[in-house]
Amino acid sequence: MRHLARFTTAAALASLLATTACMTDPETGRQRLSNTAIGGIGGALGGYLFGDLVGGRHDRTAKIAGAGIGGLAGAVIGSYMDKQERDLRERTAGTEVRVIRQGDDLILSIPSGINFAYNSDTVAPAFQHTLDDVARVLGQYDRTYIDIYGHTDAIGSDAYNQGLSERRAVAVADYLVTHGVKGARIATRGFGKTQPVANNSTEEGRAANRRVEIKIVPIPESDLR
Repeated sequence: MRHLARFTTAAALASLLATTACMTDPETGRQRLSNTAIGGIGGALGGYLFGDLVGGRHDRTAKIAGAGIGGLAGAVIGSYMDKQERDLRERTAGTEVRVIRQGDDLILSIPSGINFAYNSDTVAPAFQHTLDDVARVLGQYDRTYIDIYGHTDAIGSDAYNQGLSERRAVAVADYLVTHGVKGARIATRGFGKTQPVANNSTEEGRAANRRVEIKIVPIPESDLR
């Protein structure tokens, strides 16, 4: 019963995240996550979207510097991410990919149903064109860290879903690298079925939970000093 209560609470918070956390700017039409939602929901779901970079900022910075990738002056970070957000929205328009802005970070939420076949970790041919466009934008705006998160629904064992989520995240990372995005910028993590955003008792909910997210974080010059 305690397990059921925890799941119900998480599912309710996830539903709130999906319906209320994303706010649309009336002037720009951009979606943003509200500060209230971050404080109330991010922690309850583990805060993985709002925490530090996969592997830690120190280790990631060393790889960035070693690859000769530069950083951004504080005064230009906002405008740099504004332009990248605009280009990503244009490139993904008409797809099921959602672009969410949180502060200076960008999050691409990609339902796995459009980029992976069921029980597969191979990027679906039908999705490759969209991922090609995403890779072009990420390659153009190269002064960012990129974290790729894989998720599954609750069907199957914990161990199997954990492995599948990791393989899917790596598959997206490998695809981006083969299309011009520097690997030093990228890290991956699989969450298996531990971070649902919908109720796993319905097909619609399970489909929503099978997803990949790409988190894009600006590299400030101060990180490289």
